[in-house]
Amino acid sequence: MDDILGLFPTPFMRATATLERPLVQGLIQHFAERATLDNNTSPRLAHTRMLKPDESPLFVEAAARITPKLVEFGAHLFGERMGWSLKEMWVNVLETGGHQAMHNHANSFISGVVYLTPTHPGSQTVFMKSPGGTDFLFRNDNPGVQPGPYSADKWVSPAPEPGDMVLFPSYLLHAVPPNQGERRISLAFNAIPARLDSWGYVVRFSG
Repeated sequence: MDDILGLFPTPFMRATATLERPLVQGLIQHFAERATLDNNTSPRLAHTRMLKPDESPLFVEAAARITPKLVEFGAHLFGERMGWSLKEMWVNVLETGGHQAMHNHANSFISGVVYLTPTHPGSQTVFMKSPGGTDFLFRNDNPGVQPGPYSADKWVSPAPEPGDMVLFPSYLLHAVPPNQGERRISLAFNAIPARLDSWGYVVRFSG
């Protein structure tokens, strides 16, 4: 019997209905019009400034529901359940035709997105394999190729409902294709652990 094993897989968490509908609607009403910072890669994408979780009662409520999921996901990343805190949060407003270029998040360990409005099937978040360093020098790209989990360059996240959340390692590259639907609003955030301990060498973090 032959087995194919996935060595050192990258964890990705999908947590449905993390935020209840009244909270989702409250976040949309309060923050959608405060997203006034332009994105330098797409004129139809705007953000709020980086916000601390305690700057709004709505964020405090959202953080209370997100944080237990961070603890659970962090155990997959580091092999230990430990304290986690939200370092910053912001709201993205993507108008029809707008997109978000490929990027990752610096100075954090877990990043996440809570979807606040419906997402068009063609505009679901796409995650990409890191370019270089883990691939062969020659590639096999032709009409007969059928990409799988070990050969694909990108992966489209599952279709979200308002209130659904995804968590992923902050180094993971991701993007949003051109929005083919109506206004797409999401709450994004970065998180850090209370500390990392490597046999007594301890690094502590504060948000």
